[in-house]
Amino acid sequence: MQDQKLFGHREGNIGHVVFNNPAKLNAVSLDMWERMVGVLGDFAQDPEIRCVVVSGTGGKAFVSGADISKFESERANAEAQVRYDAISKDGYEALYSFPKPTIAKINGYCIGGGMNLAACCDLRYCNEAARFGVPAARLGLGYGFLRIERLSRIVGLPRAMEFLFTAKQYSSKEAAEMGLVHGVAATDAELDAMVAKITQAIGENAPLTIALAKASAREIAKPESKQDHAKLERMAVECFDSGDYQEGRRAFMEKRKPVFKGR
Repeated sequence: MQDQKLFGHREGNIGHVVFNNPAKLNAVSLDMWERMVGVLGDFAQDPEIRCVVVSGTGGKAFVSGADISKFESERANAEAQVRYDAISKDGYEALYSFPKPTIAKINGYCIGGGMNLAACCDLRYCNEAARFGVPAARLGLGYGFLRIERLSRIVGLPRAMEFLFTAKQYSSKEAAEMGLVHGVAATDAELDAMVAKITQAIGENAPLTIALAKASAREIAKPESKQDHAKLERMAVECFDSGDYQEGRRAFMEKRKPVFKGR
């Protein structure tokens, strides 16, 4: 598993998606996108998995963007670019539409495609060494609408335009100030602890309620005419009809921690 450039593993009720290409600062190639879709699909079907953490190995980068060394073989012309875009879009959408909470654990560079991966996650935490940027304008790349829209929803359109127009890199402090990340840790060990605290809290809470919250967030991001309120109402009814709702009430009355089962 460790010899794969992208792999998934489970730690208790937490799923991990790990970008493992440290020699290239975890730059992403087509085979890595394809594997990520499969890993996320497995986690989505596993009822024991409560959330997923996305991270990179090597200690220097979360994801530094696309693997430029593969451009000649994977993105040499418009036809190849269409294929690359389709496969990478599947990867991004698998992460964005994942039904459980997703957390980007960012240590080091979060650049280009790494920024979009982080934006597809629900929560983002980083270490002080983290650096953020979108260098598309320095490479002549077309940065697609969905990528710009998702970044804009997080940091605001004016700040997103600054990212794209200048191609500059931002520090972890600046990322926190603009709301791009939820927290900054001084060291990698403190980042691990920060993310572990979040995943523990998620893992102890009611999965059906969390699923409704996530589904609601995704519907809010859609134009009002395309929002599926009926689906959200059905999910709310399922919460109230669940054994977890009964367990939550009993635990409250008995002054103990609830034990939720997601049903």
